[in-house]
Amino acid sequence: MNVRPLLDALNLQEDAARTLADDLRAQIDDLQTRLREAETHLEHLAITRTTLTGLADRLPAHTADLPEHPDYPRILAAFHHATGPLRAKDVCEALGHELLPKNVEGTRAKLKRLVKLGILTEADTGNFTRKS
Repeated sequence: MNVRPLLDALNLQEDAARTLADDLRAQIDDLQTRLREAETHLEHLAITRTTLTGLADRLPAHTADLPEHPDYPRILAAFHHATGPLRAKDVCEALGHELLPKNVEGTRAKLKRLVKLGILTEADTGNFTRKS
């Protein structure tokens, strides 16, 4: 019996299996790299979520409903830093406006608009606070 053809066939199968194993190892290495990248991205997203969640209570509420004027976000920021109710004059000072009657009245009108939008409340006449 001639064993040579069987050994040659066996060698071919071994070479094919070895090539397949090498290809699979290369694919595994690539997949492990991609997995590490995906896990790193997930960690970054979790950190971002934690950061945003921690900052959410510090951001002014309802900013999307604000009228198109640059003073409104600044007014809400003034209320965010305030420890109690603010009057129109207090807000004018916080915005850096001169305490002229036209500026105070304009600020009061903006404060009243924020009350109508449900963002601020007027605790008593002229005293405004953030809505709880």
